Amino acid sequence: MNLLLDTHILLWTLADDRKLSAKARALIGNKANVKYYSVVSLWETEIKHLLHPEKMPLGAKALAAYCERANMREIPVQHRHVFALGALKREENTALHKAPFDRIMLCQAMSEDMFFLTHDKMLSEYRQSFVLLV
Repeated sequence: MNLLLDTHILLWTLADDRKLSAKARALIGNKANVKYYSVVSLWETEIKHLLHPEKMPLGAKALAAYCERANMREIPVQHRHVFALGALKREENTALHKAPFDRIMLCQAMSEDMFFLTHDKMLSEYRQSFVLLV
């Protein structure tokens, strides 16, 4: 199974944070599963690091190095990922989801036949079978 980790799941995994659920740990720890991180997570982390280094002490270069040491594979943003944004649909009467980083990572997972691991309940409102709320 190919797993694309949402940024917070990625950070929790690398830090072995207790916020990471048992379900997420099992999926990530399964050697048969291939773990991916998005260049979008690097972008998101760097922006947060530059704005609030006290809250996000890790920058993009450090995060990429940790991911490489953890044998995770990088997925860049492709044209098809951007084009897939129009195919993302949410249920009517759900709160507006304004997170562009999340939406493009959803499109990466959808386009690349991956499961997207997240803890963000708003992403489950997309009602996509490839979104795993962990």
